[in-house]
Amino acid sequence: MSPDSRRHRGAHPSDRRLFAEDQLPALREATSELSWLLGRDYSIKSALKLVGDRHSLTDRQRLAVSRAACSDQQRDVRRAQCLTLEGVKGESLMIDGFNLLITLEAALSGGAVFICRDGCLRDVSGVHGSYRAVLETETAIRLASEVLEQFACVRATWLLDAPISNSGRLAAKITALARANGWPWETRTLNNPDVEITASSGIAISSDSVILDRTSRWINLGYHIVSQRLPDSWIIDLRC
Repeated sequence: MSPDSRRHRGAHPSDRRLFAEDQLPALREATSELSWLLGRDYSIKSALKLVGDRHSLTDRQRLAVSRAACSDQQRDVRRAQCLTLEGVKGESLMIDGFNLLITLEAALSGGAVFICRDGCLRDVSGVHGSYRAVLETETAIRLASEVLEQFACVRATWLLDAPISNSGRLAAKITALARANGWPWETRTLNNPDVEITASSGIAISSDSVILDRTSRWINLGYHIVSQRLPDSWIIDLRC
């Protein structure tokens, strides 16, 4: 089914088999091996092929392993720079919009979400250049906004990738919800939000590895929301 025709960001038909309990030992071992190779400067492409072939992983399993893995140094630095949610009080935030919302949409609709080595929660969904709001989109926006309001964030800028189709519609939806609820949020569409987020003095909200390795302050909002507000989600721990 095309991503543009889906009403949910849920599990792929094969996910219950690919990420069943009996598959997890091999997936965790593969994550550990890939992380070891990344720590020795292997390229992600060649290292993932090596590990994936060794464990006979499918493309979807390889994607999960690649998102869960990171070197020990990356893990330690990311953890050290991660702030608690109490840290948003009085602060301005820069939100990696698609990154956060797609993970929350996946969790809300029964898709697999993975606890990764750095403590982030990541999914194996993809928008492939085109995004379409699903039935869980508004709930995801509300969940994120309510948590930020609870912890007294004074300002948040939602940044969306302009090249992804329908980013303007999502920006309008976030803006409308913010106005209706009195949330002090701004929404912008940019060609490359990563650059804006990492150059800003605001606290980053993202689980994107590129952003986390280039920012000095971030908050693991996706993990907090799913673990605290959506405990019945399909959460798979790939930490090793």
